[in-house]
Amino acid sequence: MNMMPSLGMGTFRLEGDDAYNAVSMALETGFRHIDTAQIYGNEAEVGQAIADSGIARNELFLTTKVWLENLGEDAFIPSVEESLRKLQVEAVDLLLIHWPEVSGKVAMDTYLPQLAEAQRRGLTRFIGVSNFTNAQLDQAIEILGEGSILTNQVEVHPYLQNRRVIEHCQSRNIQVTGYMPLAVGKVMKDDVLQRIAERHEVSVAEVVLAWQLQQGLVTIPSSTKRVNLETNLNALRLELNDDDMADIASLEQGERIANPDFAPQWD
Repeated sequence: MNMMPSLGMGTFRLEGDDAYNAVSMALETGFRHIDTAQIYGNEAEVGQAIADSGIARNELFLTTKVWLENLGEDAFIPSVEESLRKLQVEAVDLLLIHWPEVSGKVAMDTYLPQLAEAQRRGLTRFIGVSNFTNAQLDQAIEILGEGSILTNQVEVHPYLQNRRVIEHCQSRNIQVTGYMPLAVGKVMKDDVLQRIAERHEVSVAEVVLAWQLQQGLVTIPSSTKRVNLETNLNALRLELNDDDMADIASLEQGERIANPDFAPQWD
């Protein structure tokens, strides 16, 4: 598989058997893009679900992310090798820097060359970043070179539409991957989204995912229920009209869910 499928399965907050079962169901349902991270503590379960699925490795797109404490030169490559052991693969398809290091402990021009080194060693096919601001992304491109960064993975949902970041990434020819697309379930109770879903005779989740896909984004919803995984996949076939898109655009509230104390100064 050469490029990242536009709809993936996120595994944030899934642990132990929940992670294993959710990934197994996602693969059975038809998902071929799985997203995890070192800090999620579920790489072993994700890897086992993939191994047990019997799906050929080249049919899957697998992403993991290097955690902040592994960004130093001594820890970076060993941490990636550890992730690969847990995932039971020789390489991931995409390796991301999970968060930009803003404390000053490790400079970007130290850890980004390590990311490129992981790619050079064949530990990952593509490299990218996550939670980078526009200025940080520009700095990363300067360090790594044009065309080296596949994606910037950022929070995107109807209440945090992140348009400035999306436009900037697209202007730099970098794919945006939206995480937390369903705003941790908040979208399900939204009157505007419910009306759009009723008009199309689909679920609210399908509407929100289709909204992201129609903007050219990759999106990685998470679910532990088979029925939800199946309806999420249906978003690939849903076409929203201009009125639908405008109605969803009006829901912007700048409401950020993932905002830890080590986050950068957001755009």
